[in-house]
Amino acid sequence: MMKILMKKSWAYCLISVALLSCTAADSVKPETAKVKNVIMIIGDGMGPQQVGLLLSYARQAPHSVIASRTTALDRMMEQGRLGISMTYTADTLVTDSAASATQLATGKFAGAEMLGLDKDGNPQENIIEKARRMGKATGLVSDTRITHATPAAFAAHQTHRSQENSIPEDLLATGADVMFSGGLSFWLPEQANDKNSALHRQLAQMTGNSIEIKSSRKDAKNLLTVAAEQQGYALAFNKAQLQQATGKTLGLFAESGMANGIVETKNRDNVLHTQPTLKEMSEQALEILGRNEQGFFLMIESGQIDWAAHRNDTGLLLHEMLRFNDTLNAVLDWAENRQDTLIIVTADHETGGFGFSYSGVDIPKPHSLPGVAFAGGALFQPNFNFGNPDVLDKIYAQQLSYHDIFSQLDKLPKDQQTPLKLTELVNRYTEFKITEAQAVKILATEANPLYRAGHMSLGEKTVPKMEVNGAFFVYQKENRENLLAQAVSASQQVVWATGTHTSTPVFVFVKGEEQTMQPFAKILHHTQLGRLAIDALQ
Repeated sequence: MMKILMKKSWAYCLISVALLSCTAADSVKPETAKVKNVIMIIGDGMGPQQVGLLLSYARQAPHSVIASRTTALDRMMEQGRLGISMTYTADTLVTDSAASATQLATGKFAGAEMLGLDKDGNPQENIIEKARRMGKATGLVSDTRITHATPAAFAAHQTHRSQENSIPEDLLATGADVMFSGGLSFWLPEQANDKNSALHRQLAQMTGNSIEIKSSRKDAKNLLTVAAEQQGYALAFNKAQLQQATGKTLGLFAESGMANGIVETKNRDNVLHTQPTLKEMSEQALEILGRNEQGFFLMIESGQIDWAAHRNDTGLLLHEMLRFNDTLNAVLDWAENRQDTLIIVTADHETGGFGFSYSGVDIPKPHSLPGVAFAGGALFQPNFNFGNPDVLDKIYAQQLSYHDIFSQLDKLPKDQQTPLKLTELVNRYTEFKITEAQAVKILATEANPLYRAGHMSLGEKTVPKMEVNGAFFVYQKENRENLLAQAVSASQQVVWATGTHTSTPVFVFVKGEEQTMQPFAKILHHTQLGRLAIDALQ
């Protein structure tokens, strides 16, 4: 009996030791493996729904321009890993781009609309500043403008994202080796607005007359001069100048935001087109940064995914996702067979609450099928319209963004800005036709129910009439575009929930060495994701 008890006691001890060992091992957090290069690609507003649009188009569109039916995200996942990340800020359910990008750049919780500050308003070191301390090259690339929320969060320390006249000086102080984007107007002195001035003529010559010369500043600071003469930047303003860049370069290729995805697609084969694409800016950034033997950090933002989603413009959104796809493919080509590079693809948040949905409109007629179950004459008769993939080709065929359609309408004399004219424009430039009666509703206005005097978005006394969820369509000057989206929603098979952001968790795609990727493949928060990216730098 004693022997049996002793055997049981030893068994219990062995089991206990094993359990304790397992528990201890499980509780140890694996350290992030170090790499030479970190590339973070942010699809602004690119939630799972926007990713789904790209994947649906690639796989199901009868005439998809992605001939292989395989996206860059498919390539990421061939040897990559997938996680998801929550995006909320320190004290809110939903984030804006500035706070979210700050959390990615610093690994610290931020407050709404802050740049480079923690939740209490204290400046925090960002990943670019850390990389530079380590002797690495650094870069920022965006198809919006370099002073916009996402790129600014990786360099600036400001109380609010709207301080775009101060952000350029922060960008110069941070000293990223390459900065490629739009936003020239925030770098030019107020005097540049005088078209008869020598400065205006000089700037036009410098840019090769490829950019509108316009200042958004209210002072005499010429930050291009500071960049070139005090900080050692070469300047680039068009595609040709970008391609000649070999070292530290500031590239500003548009007065404000760069051309949208539809315009970029239409001009892809136009040799006279002077503005570089997001892909071309990214390739040149990699070419320059890759020369640093210590490695580099590069943030690339596909930022106009967000702009399309705010406006509920599905055709433009698809083109923005294709632009993102082209850029990611180029990055993957550059990193092919490299063992020293970590690629992180994520989003700062989801925008718009986008989705394909089935409806009660245009329910397919009953029809026969060749399968044995229908051999007795039974008909296939779905109860609802679940969507024909042909709609994907029609979405791609859009020739102008909704914003550009309304810009054309607004340029007409007042007496020609009619519902009939809007109908003509929409029906000319998109495959989803509207009636004049629908145009009347799109152009209808009302006294602003959200009016706040002096507010940058809610300060108009008369606004487009939003009959549903008006509180969530806060960029009121653009609400005609959201109303157009509602008018064509059934024919597009598309629903949009909001004109702002949602709290939907976003994907985290990573590609690199297995030990490097493993910590990302879980449920994270963006502060954790930011810290993992920072810790990965060797």
